[in-house]
Amino acid sequence: MANLKEVRNRIASVSSTQQITKAMKMVSAAKLKRATNAIVQMRPYATKLKDILGNLSASLENSNSPFIQEREPVRVLIVVVSSNRGLAGAFNANAIKTANVLIAEKYAEQFRNGNVSILAIGKKGQDFYERRKYKTIGNHSELFADLSFANVSTVTQSIMDGFVNGDYDRVEVVYNQFKNAAMQILTAEQLLPLPKPAPTVGKGSVGSKVDYILEPVQEEIVSSLIPKSIKIQLYKAVLDSHASEHGARMTAMDKATDNAGELLRSLKLSYNQARQAAITTELTEIVSGAAALSNG
Repeated sequence: MANLKEVRNRIASVSSTQQITKAMKMVSAAKLKRATNAIVQMRPYATKLKDILGNLSASLENSNSPFIQEREPVRVLIVVVSSNRGLAGAFNANAIKTANVLIAEKYAEQFRNGNVSILAIGKKGQDFYERRKYKTIGNHSELFADLSFANVSTVTQSIMDGFVNGDYDRVEVVYNQFKNAAMQILTAEQLLPLPKPAPTVGKGSVGSKVDYILEPVQEEIVSSLIPKSIKIQLYKAVLDSHASEHGARMTAMDKATDNAGELLRSLKLSYNQARQAAITTELTEIVSGAAALSNG
């Protein structure tokens, strides 16, 4: 059985760790509130913009916008949204795993030919792919230091320019979609070319035809909506991932705090058992000594 000093040291260490996990849980809860507000406010706008483009699908087919032109996906860019910090359970590992599965199942030939590039948003994803010698595009970990539409739009614009210039024939984004603090949905979406809306049937459905009155010129409106929609979709993905990160970290720290509490109870039981064993040993020695003296 462990000696008393060793058990006391372990109890002090676990207690200190539990205080840290409690503090991290509280910090993540506060950040989660702000991140949740941001994505909740963004989603209706992003959804409505996508609906408008869906209803203008006939116009899109006749549009000269380069962002809707389908090409053979010879060169592929995968945008992987992770986080800058760990201690968030399997948050980062799941995003990276989803991206790797996407490459293995959908773009295996392009990967063998060296035509798959990675644009990682988040230090964890950046470090993972750089260590494994993937073809990475830039370093965008600083986005989370000042997360704003303007900063994300700069990255999106560079992706759009690369697509127009033929550097990539297809762009996909992998991220954790935020559902609630305890659940994140791993999502892989095609960003470029702009995917055509899925046909829907039924009155009041998202894809139902709406007769918009467009001023001044329909083609100009459509051509300006497409780049804005692409930027909004990537910004929404980053906001989703940001909220998911704090939700995952809060959940992980909550479980870590509970585990530390269970470990403390076990250690205190071991400490009490060790102390009682020591007392029993001392009493036995005293009684044995007294008996030896009386017999002598």
